[in-house]
Amino acid sequence: MGEAGQPNGAHEGEGDQTNGDATAPTGTERQANKVRVTTPYLTKYERARILGTRALQISMNAPVLVPLDGETDALQIAIKELSQRKIPLIIRRYLPDGSFEDWSVSELIID
Repeated sequence: MGEAGQPNGAHEGEGDQTNGDATAPTGTERQANKVRVTTPYLTKYERARILGTRALQISMNAPVLVPLDGETDALQIAIKELSQRKIPLIIRRYLPDGSFEDWSVSELIID
């Protein structure tokens, strides 16, 4: 076995017919929408995913971006970061035509 679990001599991407882009057919690329068409509100599903992801990062010793007032629970710290709009994550919303929109958590309206 070679590097990263690859058989000896084999490297990731060798023999691929898609030029290393496994997300789109050959010759086409997904592109971000220039004009945003989706809602500026953070959905409950995005909120759950963002909080879970950030709590996992915090529990694995990622730097905390808000001052702590005795909080030790990673989820509570993530909730505090979200309320202060300090979470350094970007949400990618895919659209039916194959394009997508990238929204920073700080840009979204949080209820």
